[in-house]
Amino acid sequence: MRYAVSMSYNFYSGETLLIDKPYTWSSFQAVNKIKYAIKNHSSLILNGVKTKPKVGHAGTLDPLATGLLIVCTGKKTKSINELMGLEKEYTGTFFLGATTPCFDLEKPIDQTFPTEHITEGLIKQTAKNFIGIQQQVPPLFSAVMVNGKRAYELARQGADTELKPREIDIKEFEITNINLPNVDFRIVCTKGTYIRSIARDFGLALNSGAHLTKLCRTRIGHFLLQDAVTPQTFAETLNPKN
Repeated sequence: MRYAVSMSYNFYSGETLLIDKPYTWSSFQAVNKIKYAIKNHSSLILNGVKTKPKVGHAGTLDPLATGLLIVCTGKKTKSINELMGLEKEYTGTFFLGATTPCFDLEKPIDQTFPTEHITEGLIKQTAKNFIGIQQQVPPLFSAVMVNGKRAYELARQGADTELKPREIDIKEFEITNINLPNVDFRIVCTKGTYIRSIARDFGLALNSGAHLTKLCRTRIGHFLLQDAVTPQTFAETLNPKN
């Protein structure tokens, strides 16, 4: 059940907003849409002066991913680090037999691999092997900081950059549908996990290749996507046109 956008929000004292980020939108664009709606909300005019509460999000989603983005305002922005530490749930699709430089659809396919040997049983067993604490190398096309620069900036410059592995914990990895070359999944994992990297590693584990073609974040801790609204709906409801 989706929550109702309230006209009695106190954005300065702090609100935790559940936003459904649209496909191709950056997290920055989604937050900006929320900021603009809050800025124009009449309840922020106090003693004739407009207040400008802080607005931030708890965990970035790639532009080609959809789903739950938690946006905090005012004093609730102090809880962002805590919210970012919560476990997350994703659903999505891997495409087997081909890779891309960024491990998703942002870049074109650069290599193809055989898939004739891949069976349904092998796919499901491989998913089970991924469950647990492990080291994961983030994608080069990511926001990871390397010597003061974002990794994706270095990648676009053609720099030969080696990213250090990070510890992650995949708590659940369920294969929900197989229609080769597409494999649908559901994953529950800890903070800092890159599903694009799981796609890369999953393809390697199958002695083939893979990349991510669809991703949706469905849960952060106890916060659910089904309770979220789009940035556009939030803005239109908060500031209805006469």
